[in-house]
Amino acid sequence: MKIAIVGCGNMGMAFARSFVQYDLVKKEDLLLIEKSKERSEVLKKEKEGVVVDTIGLNLGEVDLVILSVKPQDFSSVAPDLKQYLKDSQVVLSIMAGIPLARIQDELEHQWVVRAMPNTPAMLGQGITGYCAAEGISFQKLQRIDNLINATGRSVYLENESLLDAVTALSGSGPAYFYYLVKHMVQAGMDMGFDEGLARLLVKQTMLGSYHLINNAEKSLDELISAVASKGGTTEAALKTFEERGLGEALQAGILKAEERSRELSKK
Repeated sequence: MKIAIVGCGNMGMAFARSFVQYDLVKKEDLLLIEKSKERSEVLKKEKEGVVVDTIGLNLGEVDLVILSVKPQDFSSVAPDLKQYLKDSQVVLSIMAGIPLARIQDELEHQWVVRAMPNTPAMLGQGITGYCAAEGISFQKLQRIDNLINATGRSVYLENESLLDAVTALSGSGPAYFYYLVKHMVQAGMDMGFDEGLARLLVKQTMLGSYHLINNAEKSLDELISAVASKGGTTEAALKTFEERGLGEALQAGILKAEERSRELSKK
């Protein structure tokens, strides 16, 4: 399989490296289109694939074109893209906020898949929600699903509007965890730990908690109750969280992120 990636930032290269790592594509069959000369030089030195700085005839030689440019740059690259796209090719967009219909319209191309990954994809631990334009064959979708799974896990969505929810929940989700970690670390420092030790305690706690969620046959409420004995320290903390509205604020923030994603999709 031959793949072109247009825009080789962190997410685009996370996909590229995962494809190569799992032997889904050879480096010589990976076309990396990066307009930044500085970034292109880095990619050439690292020998990540075949690196070019302009969209040209070689785009028409690939099976899949991955759009990883900044959303605000899409309209400026679309005229060049549509000039070389072939009807048989599939376009996979990992640009945030640009709906299928607009991509199809600006590229004058029918076969478009839209995906929303998150940054843990850079470690092969991401989760990506994706949807597809009508008419794309099951075989083509299966190949794309296999590629996305190289970066972690994938979820197929029949309703494109749910991608706004994916954006709010898992696309933006890593930042929510970092936010919690930041404030837990600060609480540790306030109690007398140096930053390094506070970070270690919090990071390992979150890692262990993830494995318990993933492996214990208990609900989240049961897992909470297993830690929060009546009248104990955990209960004191949880009561304060409830009094300060932490849970409601977190949920409200995620819903606000979904609302913003919908707004951006309409621009």
